[in-house]
Amino acid sequence: MQQLFNNAVIVTTPSVHAVPVVFDSPHSGIEYPIDFRFAVDHCRLRQSEDTHVDTLYGAAPGHGATLISARFPRSYIDPNRSLLDIDGALLESPWPGPVNPSRKAEKGIGLVWRMLDSGDAIYDRKLSVAEIAARIRDYYSPYHDSVRRALNDAAGHYGGVWHVNCHSMPGVSGQISEEGPGVQRADFVLGDRDGTTCSPEFTAFIAATLRGFGYDVRINDPYKGVELVRAYSDPANHRHSLQIEVNRRLYMNEATREPNGNFQTLKDDLDRMIAAICTFALEHAPGHRHERCQHDHKH
Repeated sequence: MQQLFNNAVIVTTPSVHAVPVVFDSPHSGIEYPIDFRFAVDHCRLRQSEDTHVDTLYGAAPGHGATLISARFPRSYIDPNRSLLDIDGALLESPWPGPVNPSRKAEKGIGLVWRMLDSGDAIYDRKLSVAEIAARIRDYYSPYHDSVRRALNDAAGHYGGVWHVNCHSMPGVSGQISEEGPGVQRADFVLGDRDGTTCSPEFTAFIAATLRGFGYDVRINDPYKGVELVRAYSDPANHRHSLQIEVNRRLYMNEATREPNGNFQTLKDDLDRMIAAICTFALEHAPGHRHERCQHDHKH
């Protein structure tokens, strides 16, 4: 197993024969850059993390998949946003390039977050254009470059790729959540942007797998998937991207961020799901027959 590191990203390549599957965890980073200069309480700020998600999916390389995870926190810059999703209310001067702020940016959780889900302001100052540009250059772009490269490599070899974008969600919705505050969430939410980022068969397969383990699974409710599944999906050309949100109450104390007594049980179930996804992808890849023949010939 090979691990590639820089300030932005960890890429763990397969430790066994590779399959056309890439898992990425863009929000599990816990290394806070020194130039962040946030004003909110650090414990509150950490509530935005998908803490431990990279560990939960840590078995992926052992099944032949690539695992990519961010080292930086999403509140610093969010890899699951478009580069156009600029929040003008956060900047001390106008952004020099094109902008197309989404509803998330209007709520303060665009490319660079201004607010937490609790409604707390992250900064007591405006940010400069130079600060945002540096975060894009040093953190956002290396993360996306790593994801793009892994997906292109897998698709180039197998003729297709299955991309799983890994997240966690609070057990109860917060103040600025789409569904309103105080709503109890399912165990898992699968997001395929209303069937546009992967084949319906792939979404249904993962939903059935998780339900078979006894979990409550919803599809596109309330999370449909954001930039990472939008940008890299093309089902018509065998590039399938699906977002998976797991309820944090299943594996950790949301106040302390510490794993709870169910952590290993959930991880074991996710290990089984990972194995099933890798088998599914290998069997459905357009280049599977050619690859199998090559592999058999070598032996």
